[in-house]
Amino acid sequence: MKTLKDAKVGETVTVVKLHGEGALKRRIMDMGVTKGTEIYVRKVAPLGDPLETTVRGYELSIRRADAELIEVK
Repeated sequence: MKTLKDAKVGETVTVVKLHGEGALKRRIMDMGVTKGTEIYVRKVAPLGDPLETTVRGYELSIRRADAELIEVK
C-alpha cells in the first residue's frame, strides 16, 4: 500500500482510498481530497513536514501524519 507520505516531489498521484475515521476523515475530505482526486506533490518542507501539494487547482499543505491516511496509486 502506497500512501501520499511515500510520494516523491514532482510526482502526481491519484487517491485510491481514505483511511481514518470520523472528524479526521471528514476534515481531509473537506480539503478536497476524495477518491479519484489527483494530487501533485510540489515540495516538502526542510524538516520533512508538511508536504506542499496541489489539489483541484489550489495549493494545500498536508501534515505527514495526515498524508499517511491517504492511500494513492
